[in-house]
Parts: sequence; C-alpha cells; structure tokens
Amino acid sequence: MIELKSEQQLNTDFANDHVILLFSADWCPDCRYLEPFMPELEEKYEKDFIFIYVNRDEFIELCVTYNVFGIPSFVALEEGKVVDDFVSKDRKTKEEVEEFLEGVKEKIKGSRAQ
Repeated sequence: MIELKSEQQLNTDFANDHVILLFSADWCPDCRYLEPFMPELEEKYEKDFIFIYVNRDEFIELCVTYNVFGIPSFVALEEGKVVDDFVSKDRKTKEEVEEFLEGVKEKIKGSRAQ
C-alpha cells in the first residue's frame, strides 16, 4: 500500500488511475483490525486498483473533501472522481471490504461500457 505524502501527489501521480483510498490512523483499533487481511486483498486486486493509505490526522481537509467522518473508511476514485465509498466509523470485515471492492469493479466496468 502506498502512503499518501501530499494532496498534490494524489492529484498528479494517481489522477488517471483507479484508486482505493484507505483513511486510517495509527491510534484507531478498528483500523488495526484491517491490517492482517489488507495485503491479501491488495494482491488479489492489484490489477484493478492502486491502494493508498491516507493518514486522517495528516489529511483532515481531504477527509472533509470526501466526507470521511469516521475511520476506517474507503473511497474509490476513477480518474480523480469518486466512484463509490465505504465510509463509517464501524469496524470492517474482510468480507465487507471485498464486497465493496467487487462493487467498485462493477461500477467501473459499467462506466466504461457507456
């Protein structure tokens, strides 16, 4: 997972990609719950998405931009535009995250077909 260093990086380096933003923080126990299974999901979806870790404490304005008011949360971007999000303060299971990623894949596939 790539750690976001600046908002500029998101707008330039990943502007034309399919991106999954993971909003998280080191102090968040529900965020730590994701750590054991995220590498497996990243590997499974590496051809579909670039995964970017966003430290919510360092990027509060980005949280506001994407309406992320609870963590851990996910925001999916296609060419810089929000495709879908999985935003809440609740703990997320591997199955829930995978269901979200599959849904994003379908939405992107559907937008390409149009």
